[in-house]
Amino acid sequence: METHGTHGTHQPHGAHGTHGTLVLAGTPIGDVTDAPPRLSTELETADVIAAEDTRRLRRLTQALGVRTRGRIVSYFEGNETARTPELVEALVDGARVLLVTDAGMPSVSDPGYRLVAAAVERDIRVTAVPGPSAVLTALALSGLPVDRFCFEGFLPRKAGERLSRLREAAAERRTLVYFEAPHRLDDTLAAMAEVFGADRRAAVCRELTKTYEEVKRGGLGELARWAAEGVRGEITVVVEGAPEPDPGELDAEELVRRVRDREEAGERRKEAIASVAAETGVPKREVFDAVVAAKNAARAAGGPSAGGPAAGKGLS
Repeated sequence: METHGTHGTHQPHGAHGTHGTLVLAGTPIGDVTDAPPRLSTELETADVIAAEDTRRLRRLTQALGVRTRGRIVSYFEGNETARTPELVEALVDGARVLLVTDAGMPSVSDPGYRLVAAAVERDIRVTAVPGPSAVLTALALSGLPVDRFCFEGFLPRKAGERLSRLREAAAERRTLVYFEAPHRLDDTLAAMAEVFGADRRAAVCRELTKTYEEVKRGGLGELARWAAEGVRGEITVVVEGAPEPDPGELDAEELVRRVRDREEAGERRKEAIASVAAETGVPKREVFDAVVAAKNAARAAGGPSAGGPAAGKGLS
């Protein structure tokens, strides 16, 4: 790849075999004045600018009053795999490559991971220009605990896959953060209410840092009804983590019920037992024994065994 321009912190391309530097730059998620000062410097001096949308990049540089000198190439989901080797070769030749996405930090639900991994594999320096983050901004505004959290990105579009992913997170005690498209928000919130409980607290953060910024807080059931009326804009959903289990509720019957619920949701018996053990803190063997005891009691009574005819099979 042909590249142009120089940067004060690196040598001319290929000099003494020196590799270039990959710079991941955060861009504004709404208000352009949130752009960090270093972003303008990097845009002006980069040899190559890889942009998720070159048109949006031009609008950003115009708003910042920046004149780029390097080569601008597109780098988005559709060409990420094919273009990565080309950018890596530019880095090997000594170029300073700047990666920007439409909003926020590259690699966070945006293109970037493949290029970073490839650069690291070639022992190429990777650095970042920190910038605005929809994840952290939404967490800070949510009013929910933020000392521990996990980012789940976008949920699957298909209803069944979405429910399966949510069930995996049902026992997660850390605050959860999701991205979602506005036209799917009502279905997603309804699914969350079904899996997590209608009263689980959440916050829908819309159009963060933009003119019509809005943070709607409430239970998941309430938020699902609100979203059914139609919501527009960029959406980040923050959901309270699962409550600590009440030890008084965790008798053998409750453990069996939880295993059965997970089996009915599609989990295999072995995985269901492991999941219940993880979410309750009860030893796996104790959950297993409760299920087997329930199966034996049902068999002795002449009724169906707990969890169906396959109860007790495939357990370890």
